[in-house]
Amino acid sequence: MKQIKNKFLKYIKFDTQSNPESNTIPSTVKQFELAKELQTELEQLELKNIKLTDKCYLYATLPANTDKEVPTIGFIAHLDTSPDTTAENVNPQIIENYNGKDIILNEEDEVVLSPVDFPELKKYIGQDLVTTDGKTLLGADDKAGIAAIMTALEYLINNPEIKHGTVKIAFTPDEEIGRGADHFDLDFFNADFAYTIDGGKTGELEYENFNAASLNVTVKGRNVHPGTAKNQMINSINVAHEFHAMFPNIKRPEHTEGYEGFYHLTDITGKIDETKMSYIIRDHDEKKFEEMKEHANHVADLLNKSHHKELITIEIKDSYYNMREKIEPVMHIVETAKQAMIDAGIKPIIKPIRGGTDGSRLSYMGLPCPNIFTGGHNFHGKYEFIPVKSMEKAAEVIVNIAKIVHDE
Repeated sequence: MKQIKNKFLKYIKFDTQSNPESNTIPSTVKQFELAKELQTELEQLELKNIKLTDKCYLYATLPANTDKEVPTIGFIAHLDTSPDTTAENVNPQIIENYNGKDIILNEEDEVVLSPVDFPELKKYIGQDLVTTDGKTLLGADDKAGIAAIMTALEYLINNPEIKHGTVKIAFTPDEEIGRGADHFDLDFFNADFAYTIDGGKTGELEYENFNAASLNVTVKGRNVHPGTAKNQMINSINVAHEFHAMFPNIKRPEHTEGYEGFYHLTDITGKIDETKMSYIIRDHDEKKFEEMKEHANHVADLLNKSHHKELITIEIKDSYYNMREKIEPVMHIVETAKQAMIDAGIKPIIKPIRGGTDGSRLSYMGLPCPNIFTGGHNFHGKYEFIPVKSMEKAAEVIVNIAKIVHDE
């Protein structure tokens, strides 16, 4: 398990940032570089059925070392990192025996990782942390998941007295831009159930996630010289403001938590004659989710009627759904993960994901797939950090799951 830090430090050196503007599969060719490195490592471990597809999905099989008939389990992590912050030239810092004080990430830019801003740091006093240098993200999402899976595989191979059934592995591209399950080969993977290793702090175990949709809004205007604009000009920016104002303030991400849903304005660009806005809509409850989408339609209709013109057009597209519906019939797989954590000395933290994972899509495709922690914090930005011990525990939980499934 102690090798996990070195694996993680190697993987984060690969720039695998995905690109939502790209139409290629994968969205960035550079994701193949990490996939090829992992393919080589899997070959060195002598795993079977290793396949790297032309769409950058990497699969492998650890054969059973027992004659007992047990379910085939899978573990999945994603290759890409978020487009939100650069992943080029990641330069990690190792903070040994953290003292509970401010960590200067970048003195020149005055970037400080402080327990005042991030109180969870206090939980890791005395532990070794991996942080950024204040210029890039770290990449623990999800290279910590990859490192945990690879470390667990190596551990199982080197400790054959631990009996286990067939274990399937998959590393996927483009999870961060919502495409990670698009070309996942369920038939080739051929597992009874799986776990994404893609969560946050130690102990997180998630089998509920948001229902999600995108909302794209186009507002048309009419540009007239402001000196003669009375009763002539239609400023699309102002109409866009009217539209946005009709969504309740309390249903914004910054005012919600737990099971509370939100409308999130992610982008707005405009001039007088046209403004475009992009939103994401999220809620765990299916009924509330549908009501939120209907509200967006109602607002557009209301404003078009009030302006006596079809100024606003909207497009709503569902992205993914709450996997709880698909996990509840097989809740034993959640209980297995809980027990694996308890056996590792970890208190399970079962909570809804305020987001989505490949596991959500895969669950609806027929592969039940809860989500397990990696140990990372502050994903997608320069304040990202991960305790080394948390990564070790993630790998231990994977090993424990394989043991429990065999012994049940």
